[in-house]
Amino acid sequence: MVITANNPKRKSWLKVQENSDFPIQNIPFGVFITRDDIITIGSRIGDFAIDLGAFHQLGYFEGIPLTDDMFLQDNLNDFIADGRKTWRLVRNRIAEVFDVTNGTLRDNANHKDKIIFRMDEVEMLLPVSVGDYTDFYASKEHATNVGSLFRDPENALLPNWLHIPIGYHGRSSSIIPSGTPIRRPYGQTRPAEGSNTPGFGPSKLVDFELEMAFITTDANVLGDRIPIEETEEYIFGLVQFNDWSARDIQAWEYVPLGPFLGKNFAS
Repeated sequence: MVITANNPKRKSWLKVQENSDFPIQNIPFGVFITRDDIITIGSRIGDFAIDLGAFHQLGYFEGIPLTDDMFLQDNLNDFIADGRKTWRLVRNRIAEVFDVTNGTLRDNANHKDKIIFRMDEVEMLLPVSVGDYTDFYASKEHATNVGSLFRDPENALLPNWLHIPIGYHGRSSSIIPSGTPIRRPYGQTRPAEGSNTPGFGPSKLVDFELEMAFITTDANVLGDRIPIEETEEYIFGLVQFNDWSARDIQAWEYVPLGPFLGKNFAS
């Protein structure tokens, strides 16, 4: 299916700053709560949030097979499960309606008031119900730096890194939206020099890594492998992701089974 939404020449009738991260070609999906305390699935163009629940109810997705409540939910999971064909149909339609040449919504003040919000009028929420979360060691430079920190520079990058994806399952229940206050974790740390007793207290080495996260579908059956050639069919989208760590707790606990409390307090 052709992705007409990505046409680089397309312009929107909504005002979009030249350096905006959200031109009409982007059309991301998220979940927000409106000024009327209604939780809805939405999108964004420029500095405007688009209520896709209202957009759907007012008939702008006519001809696309969607359930009536598809965008009236508090997460994107059902929409994601509908698959790539639906995602592209929806993105293409949003691009068509907000195209500078299309006056269907642009010239309907009543509908615009129900569908379009300024970003300062909405609060973004966690967009998906996360069933599983895997953290991959994807950067050679990062793996080398952390290996030097926990071992020594001579053995920083272990041999398996060059041959297989290195990852571990994280704590999906502590994935939170940006802006949520994070409490500094308590835990055990390495014994002080000359002692055999671990320390205990708040972490003194908290940091975060800015990462790229892939949100995937749940379409594969347990035990079935996904061919590498079909990978893109299972990727819904990408998000920026802050991976928080308590390095002093992690350094003491990670041998032999990997990170635990030092990596599960917030992402």
